[in-house]
Amino acid sequence: MFNRIKKMIAVNAAAIFFISLDRFLKVFAFNNQGRQFNILGEILNFSYHDNYYIAFSLPLHGRWLNIIIFLIILLLIFYWLKALLSGRRLTAVCLLAVVMGAASNLFDRLKYGYVIDYLDLKYFTVFNLADLMITAGIICLLFIKGSKSENN
Repeated sequence: MFNRIKKMIAVNAAAIFFISLDRFLKVFAFNNQGRQFNILGEILNFSYHDNYYIAFSLPLHGRWLNIIIFLIILLLIFYWLKALLSGRRLTAVCLLAVVMGAASNLFDRLKYGYVIDYLDLKYFTVFNLADLMITAGIICLLFIKGSKSENN
């Protein structure tokens, strides 16, 4: 029982840390518009970019997109709670990553009208930590589904 509580505290602390870090980096990028910082030479840079679209700059935007994202987040929260109650902790952790990342980006959409991206990967895309959380959570869920079992 104590180990289970410790794991839940660790997962929640990690989620809070990564969302806080994402929010901090978004504010830092916003306040340093026009500046670029090299992270990995020319391959990965830190710089402010406003993204009015969704993942990989797919051309979907506007009020309806915000409503759809909000409804998807609510649905994911439902599945997260269902996974928690049924003891599928790994599924719950993956869903939590997706929900927290999506909520951070939705907050940007509601506050600024766009998502703040700050990691510029040369020849690929510009993204943020919330995008990484969403992507990692989805990959984790696909891995769990593909393995047909969840070992916690």
